Amino acid sequence: MESSVMDNQKLTNVLETQFATLAIGATAKRLGITATELHNRLKKYGLVKRLLLDCYDTLHTESIEGVVWNVTEALRNWGEKEGGKQ
Repeated sequence: MESSVMDNQKLTNVLETQFATLAIGATAKRLGITATELHNRLKKYGLVKRLLLDCYDTLHTESIEGVVWNVTEALRNWGEKEGGKQ
């Protein structure tokens, strides 16, 4: 049974990683920047984990447009809060 729990956790990690990759790629395309640049911006504010991975259960049920909107808004809000570049 312990192996089954481990297998489920590994699957969840893979799905979360794939989702984050899709979200970053789609948002970067919308913003006209590279996925690497967007990843670095999100990482600067801890949003890869706090938004994409920790909120996976909610975000993955949205349309890609909804996910892109959420990522863009979070990045804008954190950029404004920090007084830095979005």
